[in-house]
Amino acid sequence: MKTSFILAPLALSTSLLISCENPADKTTDAEVGEAKKKELVARLGGSVKYVFTEASNIEFVGSKVNGDRKTGGFKKVTGHFTLKDGIPVDNDHRVEIDMNSIHSESDKLTEHLKNKDFFEVSKYPTSVYDITRIEKKSDTSYSVTGNLSMHGVTKSVTFPATVEHSGETAKISAEFDIKRFDWKIEYKGGADNLINDEVILRFNLEAKPE
Repeated sequence: MKTSFILAPLALSTSLLISCENPADKTTDAEVGEAKKKELVARLGGSVKYVFTEASNIEFVGSKVNGDRKTGGFKKVTGHFTLKDGIPVDNDHRVEIDMNSIHSESDKLTEHLKNKDFFEVSKYPTSVYDITRIEKKSDTSYSVTGNLSMHGVTKSVTFPATVEHSGETAKISAEFDIKRFDWKIEYKGGADNLINDEVILRFNLEAKPE
């Protein structure tokens, strides 16, 4: 009986710890710094411009300190990548996000995310990730660096990505987390229900030749 009384609070504390963990602790932290100057380099001969299809989207996961998670994303993502033989080349790569295409688990949350507490989409209707450098790490793995302009703030962001090419379709995927406070999205939530600074982003991009 004594053993049961000892194990019960231990089990409860472990359960609380697991339920309150920050999901961003399990993803790659993006490297964030001052925006970098970009000068387009001359396009390599034989390179092809690929534009994103309607299948492209970006997902996000936010969370509260009590372990509650909120998921959503952006349905309308446009832009392009430049490839040669299925490999990203040069630095003519750009992702544009229609912030009005945001969606979430509920209409109420979506409208809140659109207002001045968060993205303030009426004032900042578009976010842009303008790539300045891509470094190949392995056959399909890359380190991507670019300037993310969102909510009136521009920062350089570096994260790992995967690029796969088959036939006329290229797919670019990535998962990483950023701190929304870096872009002055600083709504903290209720005093007893605080929202974490870190937000997970997932890029699901599909592109075909222009």
